[in-house]
Amino acid sequence: MKVHVYDTTLRDGTQGEHVALSLEDKLKIARRLDDAGFDYIEGGWPGSNPKDIRFFERVQNEQFAHARVAAFGSTRRANVKAADDTNLRLLVESEAPVVTIFGKTWDFHVTRALRIALEENLEMIRDSVEYLKSHGREVIYDAEHFFDGHKANPEYALKTVAAAAAGGADLLCLCDTNGGSLPEEIAAATRLVRKAVKGVPVGIHAHNDGGVGVANTLAAVRAGARHVQGTVNGYGERCGNADLCQVIANLELKMGHECIGEEHLHRLRGLSFFVSEVANLNPDDKQPFVGLSAFAHKGGIHVDAVMKDPDTYEHVKPEAVGNRRRVLVSELSGSSNIRYKASRIGIELKKGSPEVAGLLGEVKRLADQGYEFEGAEASFELLLRRQLGEVTPLFDLNKLQVIVEMEKAHPEAMSDAVLKLTVGANQVYVGAEGDGPVHAMDNALRKALNEHYLQLKDIHLTDFKVRVVNTQDGTAAKVRVLLESSCNGRSWTTVGVSTNIIEASWTALTDGIAFGLLHYEEFMRNGG
Repeated sequence: MKVHVYDTTLRDGTQGEHVALSLEDKLKIARRLDDAGFDYIEGGWPGSNPKDIRFFERVQNEQFAHARVAAFGSTRRANVKAADDTNLRLLVESEAPVVTIFGKTWDFHVTRALRIALEENLEMIRDSVEYLKSHGREVIYDAEHFFDGHKANPEYALKTVAAAAAGGADLLCLCDTNGGSLPEEIAAATRLVRKAVKGVPVGIHAHNDGGVGVANTLAAVRAGARHVQGTVNGYGERCGNADLCQVIANLELKMGHECIGEEHLHRLRGLSFFVSEVANLNPDDKQPFVGLSAFAHKGGIHVDAVMKDPDTYEHVKPEAVGNRRRVLVSELSGSSNIRYKASRIGIELKKGSPEVAGLLGEVKRLADQGYEFEGAEASFELLLRRQLGEVTPLFDLNKLQVIVEMEKAHPEAMSDAVLKLTVGANQVYVGAEGDGPVHAMDNALRKALNEHYLQLKDIHLTDFKVRVVNTQDGTAAKVRVLLESSCNGRSWTTVGVSTNIIEASWTALTDGIAFGLLHYEEFMRNGG
């Protein structure tokens, strides 16, 4: 059956800690949600801030192929007619074809928060919905705190949704606003509403405070809900909302419902990453279905089985949601890990061959020293190709000297790097300054190699991270350096490990340049 998807990333999602979206950000995400086949996009609350008012002005110029835009607000105030309520007027003036309003369901909120009579609340709900319907809007009624209200006073909770239905609501969305309900409670209450208020479809809006926001959403659908609300990546207040990436994937791939359709399902991972990038938040690698690690295999036994049949350790095909299988190499690796990784870069290694055994031994040796290749696949490829004799050194290092000077008169430290290299038959001796020791080494290395490798002008250092490997050793601990480089929109990461941060950085830096030169023509041809 068709389950309609209602996204509230642009409103409820922005109530999450560290989530902030500009007007342009919201428009970008709205376009991407429409492209992903979503049914509804909640743009914000035009009565709450100028940005959301401008959003609804701007979004009228957008041509969406699929999605309908919704404006969000509340029922009218007590003792005010709907026609005279400012917030309801702004909802109509937003020109949004869909209006979603919330009202109080829990008698505790009615008497303690609103401080009005229970019957007055029912009239507020019915009157507000009726007013919006009179202006030709599709009206979705969000029954705030429905499940808590139902536990406290089931008779009154049902009266509130019946009042919305009497006003002409097109859909009754049951909200687990505090996010503390469990799936069996959600399912039972959803069935009860469907039985008590016939003829009006039911939806679900679940928060994730109990860690079961997605499970609660699926439980409601099993109980007859045909409309799901949530946010991309689960962004939202406190612990967030139900993650629509997980909800959609489960409904389509596990439960047989149609949400965004197979033609859009493979865009889920791209949508997830796009929203996190626009919101300037790090993607969650362990996010189900769409995370970088969702289909990553590390144990040798697992990899061996996956190479024979992916179904042995994968619950769905990664490609179905736009993801891909990854095999990691570490001290836990077996020969299958090495062979799989080699095949991904176009090198076929025979099972039981001495090359595989040698590579496996080298990986385990380096892992014991603190190397990790999971986030530095470029370093692993170079290791593999060097073991097979496919990569020759760009130069021989004769001397590296890095000097960092700090003076009272100059609060910013100055860094200099001096290099003496053998490049082919030539001896090269150069020095360069930089904003820091790594920058100085990068500048010096480029100065030494530019004449021999003109491609370096297109290869850039873009990120640099340092992590202590064995913290118990204090200042004598080893450090792991991850260095990201890029060329024509393509990026790669290399790693270096040492008790000396300069040595670790040098290893990662030189590997980054070696990898860029190795794939230069491919990067320039295909780009990012």
